[in-house]
Amino acid sequence: MTEAPIPWIDLKRQYAGVKGEVEAAIQRVLDSGWFVSASENEGFEQEWAAYCGTLHAVALASGTDALNLTLKALGIGPGDEVITVAFTVSATLDAIHDLGAKPVLIDVDPVTYTLDPSQIAAKLSPHTKAILPVHVYGHPVDLDSILAAAGDIPVVLDACEAHGALYKGVQASTHGVATCYSFYPTKNLGALGDAGAVVTNDNALAERLRLLRQHGWDRRYHSVTPSLNSRMDEIQAAILRAKLPYLDDWNDRRRAIARRFDEAISGTKLTPAPNGPWADPAYYFYVVLTPQRDAFRGALKDAGIATDVSWPEPPHLQPAYEYLGYGKGSLPVTERLCDQVVTIPMFPDLTDPEIDRICAALRSF
Repeated sequence: MTEAPIPWIDLKRQYAGVKGEVEAAIQRVLDSGWFVSASENEGFEQEWAAYCGTLHAVALASGTDALNLTLKALGIGPGDEVITVAFTVSATLDAIHDLGAKPVLIDVDPVTYTLDPSQIAAKLSPHTKAILPVHVYGHPVDLDSILAAAGDIPVVLDACEAHGALYKGVQASTHGVATCYSFYPTKNLGALGDAGAVVTNDNALAERLRLLRQHGWDRRYHSVTPSLNSRMDEIQAAILRAKLPYLDDWNDRRRAIARRFDEAISGTKLTPAPNGPWADPAYYFYVVLTPQRDAFRGALKDAGIATDVSWPEPPHLQPAYEYLGYGKGSLPVTERLCDQVVTIPMFPDLTDPEIDRICAALRSF
């Protein structure tokens, strides 16, 4: 009998496991008659802040809004510069560009795929107003080195792929001035639609974010600063509350699967997913690095294993960001990674026989 194909991600399996809790949460909102910025948002903010080890969580409409409004709350605007990376989705750069500020790009470390702290000093200028590192694929950046290089410049962390990632044994979200999350459905903690949040220990920043997420209102219909709307729906907040108690177990399962993949890849010419000495990654994705990407994907396809590429083309080589002037070859590590990374199946509901099949395919390539 032909074995069933293995998807690279399967959200239906997770939903089946928490169906009762999620449906009860949704019904609770429907029964309440309150659908925006009410008790579910308040409850989620308290619970997410406690999980992240911070004083505050501010619930928002998306992870992109979390990045954008955090920078806006820090006063960043036209003429300012924000140092970040191009080994990310364009949302990281979009959040900067939307404010009229300029993304200043540096390359990533070839081992961890995260911002290379040694390159920060060369990019600092009088216009640098923030540094925005990305915890890529659930792997935390080298926080101590980045904070040391930043000095007094605020460090805002893009953790949109790093729910529950640990840095030197503690939540990576306890570092920097703020940490930004997306709860897009594929994430380790995912809503059933768009949602985001910022966590911080800065009282004034949290208060400013709460102002900016609702038209700059300090009271109903009274604007003290221009802003737009970035409120989290009550249904999404309730769903996230229902799922949050499972997050650590899901992450532990991801780490156990990653160890199996690491072992299978050992001794081959494939490069396993990054895992720096300071990191306990959350493994949002497990990526394999190979210069034979097409052949590798073909071999897994023949074995009934789906793959994806995250990401095939960095933002600095796409039309939207040509104006920055980073031509091909300007960020060599980033460009090599985009040419060679392959995302293989990584989600907590993979069965042991499926993991065995993936490991066998990795060893045989």
